[in-house]
Amino acid sequence: MRKDGALWALGAMSGTSLDGVDAAMIKTDGHSIYAFGPSAYRPYSPQEQEVLRAALGQWPGDPDVEPAAEIVETAHAEVLARFSGAELLGFHGQTLAHDPKGRGTHQCGNGAVLAEALGLPTVWDFRSSDVTIGGQGAPLAPFYHYALARFIGATEPLAFLNLGGVGNITWIDPTAPGPESPGALLAFDTGPANAPINDLMRDRLGETHDEGGALAATGEADEAFVASVLKDPYFDALPPKSLDRNDFAGLLDRLDMLSDEDAAATLTALAAAAVAAGQIHFPAPVTRILVTGGGRHNPTLMAELRRRIPVQIDPVEAVGLDGDMLEAQAFAFLAVRVLRKMATSSPDTTGAPALVGGGQISRPD
Repeated sequence: MRKDGALWALGAMSGTSLDGVDAAMIKTDGHSIYAFGPSAYRPYSPQEQEVLRAALGQWPGDPDVEPAAEIVETAHAEVLARFSGAELLGFHGQTLAHDPKGRGTHQCGNGAVLAEALGLPTVWDFRSSDVTIGGQGAPLAPFYHYALARFIGATEPLAFLNLGGVGNITWIDPTAPGPESPGALLAFDTGPANAPINDLMRDRLGETHDEGGALAATGEADEAFVASVLKDPYFDALPPKSLDRNDFAGLLDRLDMLSDEDAAATLTALAAAAVAAGQIHFPAPVTRILVTGGGRHNPTLMAELRRRIPVQIDPVEAVGLDGDMLEAQAFAFLAVRVLRKMATSSPDTTGAPALVGGGQISRPD
């Protein structure tokens, strides 16, 4: 493996929405992005999703973790086997539990299994090192967001917003010398995003998600409920800060009195309002917010964001990026940084007391 120069790295991400595995290749030296390669997606079946859902909140050794890990490893091996030409793999695994101030963080799936199955050096367990020294362990995409801001030629502060199961946002000063530089980045989880909407759809209607925000568009949001949720101490806490998918799991029980349409509208409004509330933490106003993740496919959610935040808000496709694969690309990028002993997080992105180079490397025998 070359110690410098650009590599073709393959990254994989399975997010908290539990929809499936994204995989993508990029060419990078860990500083800059030189090219984007192919990508692929492997959905989890409804049966696989139920196994994964049963393991949420569990830790290594708990009863439902092993079958969940087997699904994660099998699904990743299937989709990653479609690629050729990769020199390195970045494997995030599936987050089952995240408690950085308590038990730690748990992403199931063993990178050594994939290293053997695919014959590639595999970087995995990206978050534990950060949590061990006192960081939040999340979000981890900000260093990649900085590289993307430079790639698209940004010259003023902007933000990347990822709307997955949980929302997270990265404020970026693209004029800073590098992502490690003090003041270059600020990142944090904004609050619940797609996860409670998906849970509502599953529990009430047997659907995986609110396709196109259609149900929410026919309802009326309970703004008093939204305001009450935003009084949670999390939203006033200074970043960096992070959430577990289930930190706001009790929301659905509090919406029993609302119709399906109004409940969906309320949770959609909450996802946008949480992002709007987070703007107060930015070191300086942004000129633009670029949205990635599944939430950007929801026109109702995007409209709520634009209504509540008075800046230009676009899906990342507006600048030529692939919002479905950006997180997978991020772990390809981070894998190269781990291989070359570069930082993957900083005090401004996870709250760790120092720069951290997370991840362990497994090599095929």
